[in-house]
Amino acid sequence: MAHAQVRDVPRTAPARGPFPKASDYRRRVHPTPAPARAVARTAPARGPFPKASDYRRPTDPQPTPASASAPASLPAPTGTPPSFRAVLRHRYCSRLLIASVTGRLSLGMAPVALILAAQADGHSLATASILAALYGIAPALGLPLLGRFADHRGLPFPICLGAGLVAAALSVLALAGTANLPLTAVCVLLAGAGCPPLEGGLRSLWPTVLPDDAHVRTAYTLDSSTQEIVYVTGPALAIALAGAFSPAAALALAAAATLTGSLAFATAHPARTWRAEARSSDRLGALRPPAMRPLLAALVFLGATVGALDVAGIASAEQQNAPWLAGTLPATFSAAGILGGVLFARFQPSTAPRPRHLALIATLYTACWLPLLAPLPAPLLLAAAMLPGALFVPLLTVASLTLTSLAPPGTSTEAVGWLSSAMRLGLAAGTALAGPLGGHFAVPLLAAALCTLLLSTRMSLRPAAATATA
Repeated sequence: MAHAQVRDVPRTAPARGPFPKASDYRRRVHPTPAPARAVARTAPARGPFPKASDYRRPTDPQPTPASASAPASLPAPTGTPPSFRAVLRHRYCSRLLIASVTGRLSLGMAPVALILAAQADGHSLATASILAALYGIAPALGLPLLGRFADHRGLPFPICLGAGLVAAALSVLALAGTANLPLTAVCVLLAGAGCPPLEGGLRSLWPTVLPDDAHVRTAYTLDSSTQEIVYVTGPALAIALAGAFSPAAALALAAAATLTGSLAFATAHPARTWRAEARSSDRLGALRPPAMRPLLAALVFLGATVGALDVAGIASAEQQNAPWLAGTLPATFSAAGILGGVLFARFQPSTAPRPRHLALIATLYTACWLPLLAPLPAPLLLAAAMLPGALFVPLLTVASLTLTSLAPPGTSTEAVGWLSSAMRLGLAAGTALAGPLGGHFAVPLLAAALCTLLLSTRMSLRPAAATATA
């Protein structure tokens, strides 16, 4: 028995030495302190429904403050819109934009070069103006067709086909002159109708090379602003070349610019790989949504304001005996448009524009033509022309975004082709109507008012458009 008792002693306390071995305590477990701390931190000790305070620890994140601070940590949607520089920093954007502007430079050069070439060959100003008008109207027919072709087959072939037609027709005019009017008229029609769908192609590619909708909206503003460069730089370059060399040199440069810009655009990787979405077999194509038609009609009147302004500048120069005013007035309008585009890109809404934004900008655009009705001296006339000019690019940008949103799937390039056609028809109509009316500024004012009226009507057609495109 004594031996048994000696064996039982180590189970509760060591019997030898002042310093116990670790094995003497191997069977001792201390569960009480650790579980007590764990329970206090992970589960309540009272009641079936714990309090929020039972789970709070100084190091734990607090749910409520974290969720409350979430919106403050996401300022991007309501922050500063992307700038032009931010758009151009993305890969391929600079190349596509520069190539597109270069390829479209002939649109600004050819009308002036044709007038100068026809006058140099002994034709009257009326005949020369008819040739320029033919060139202005022809793209209204060719751009939608080439745009639809691009939506079906991709961008490279329609762009190269159109550029080849334009380069060939303008080269014939540069070499043969305009003495043979039937041949000249055919070449002018081919040069206009073959205009490559660079603008539509560029706007179809923006969503593929830019990260989000905010950058795409800024890119549309940038594209609309560069159009002002085309129609300011193009005529000035044609006049300079015709004066330094001959009108044939201006036509040859227009052909070379079209071919070079189109090839640079069509060979870019995004253009080679882009394909439009699957589209329905509807023959109307981009014109199918009911809201598209009043929008395009409004763009015709918007283009008429610019066409009438050119004639008004000539009439004002004659009235005030200031020949420099004829070219300076449209140039000031275009320069203000570029500035307005920059400001619009900087302060544009953080969301896609709505129909009421379009109607509001159109109303302001119309109101800005009113000061030009007053008999102003030349310097004040230039200052007054900056008012509608500053709103032209924002209005065209919002209209372009609205038109793209209305376009059925697979018709983006064709839709922009119709936009360009509407603007060019308006330019020709405004020029033709302003002449017999003496170049009065009431003509662009009336055209702007009709544009506003149609855009206001279009607001009520928004649900029908959405149904049509569904």
